[in-house]
Amino acid sequence: MDKRERERPRVVLGVSGGIAAYKACELLRRLTESGHDVRVVPTASALHFVGEATWSALSGNPAGTEVWESVHEVPHVRIGQGADLVVVAPATADMLAKAAHGLADDLLTNTLLTARCPVVFAPAMHTEMWEHPATQENVATLRRRGALVIEPAVGRLTGVDTGKGRLPDPAEIFAVCRRVLARGPRAAEQDLAGRHVVISAGGTREPLDPVRYLGNRSSGKQGYALARTAVARGARVTLVAGNTELPDPAGVDVIRIGTARQLHEAVVKAAAEADAVVMAAAVADFRPAAYTTGKIKKVEGQEPEPVALVRNPDILAEVSAERARRGQVVVGFAAETDDVLANGRAKLARKGCDLLVVNEVGEHKAFGSAENEAVILAADGSETPVPYGPKEDLAETVWDLVVPRLADTER
Repeated sequence: MDKRERERPRVVLGVSGGIAAYKACELLRRLTESGHDVRVVPTASALHFVGEATWSALSGNPAGTEVWESVHEVPHVRIGQGADLVVVAPATADMLAKAAHGLADDLLTNTLLTARCPVVFAPAMHTEMWEHPATQENVATLRRRGALVIEPAVGRLTGVDTGKGRLPDPAEIFAVCRRVLARGPRAAEQDLAGRHVVISAGGTREPLDPVRYLGNRSSGKQGYALARTAVARGARVTLVAGNTELPDPAGVDVIRIGTARQLHEAVVKAAAEADAVVMAAAVADFRPAAYTTGKIKKVEGQEPEPVALVRNPDILAEVSAERARRGQVVVGFAAETDDVLANGRAKLARKGCDLLVVNEVGEHKAFGSAENEAVILAADGSETPVPYGPKEDLAETVWDLVVPRLADTER
């Protein structure tokens, strides 16, 4: 093995026997194409859905199920010992139970016992199985031990059933895995485990008539990055999402809204049991005073009537002033075009939040981009500059500053 191969992150992809096993092929493709060295370890049941040849061909590595294969290499010990990450997708109720109780009756369960790297489970099962007290206790046990168990998605299940238990989108599971790997040794800390965080993202739209609205350029990417990084750090995440075309992040409860007043209602309700609230959404300050039920027509030779505006609720100021829980941490965002830091400091004092992420916006800046740079201002007077880079990096820094401020939050 040459140096370049040794430097490739080593990922074990465990696949247990659920109908969603075929979706793990997409996760495998994303892992291999992004430069990871992936060893697939399916269960015997998983091979009923996707054959061993498929896993071997897609990964470029053998895909065995039994501890008796290649015994001289001691695979039941070596695979887990050498991994940088183990991800089990899908993780069935049976697999979660075995992992929680330390059973080791095949290669995958042995690998889970020998792994000393971060372990991610992406459950997939029927709603009744997920909600059963036995499964919930097994999930709680795994989380207490430091494993990251992603909340399943809500959607179509096997047959005609619909509910919570669907495997999250493989692209979003991949995004969580990348964040866990990026955190390196810190990934095992799970410093947001047991915490509930509420994040707002995207832009609001204020209807003017049936075809027009007042809106903004927010893509929601920064708020979604905050959600993904919070999941990777063990948090229970509620994402109040404005108008965006982004897929739901894995393991996140998503509440979709359209207007600022809908955002206000959803955030205030969710904040009642949150340890931290991060207002990353671009909220319209104003809305039309009146909504026209018919399309406003252009009349030749006449100028349009002025559009009267009224103020929308100041959600950040309200949440900051009326903390729903003792020690609740509130983070705001400020998009500025000039006198960025001066305006940011004034806004921090006016809103009363604990942290304010200040960034300059404009053409090709912040909105719609995958990168961002900012200065995070704190109520204690400290300032933390975050250089230009992926929005996930800024999100990690935000949570790095939130975590120590959560010490006094009621559990």
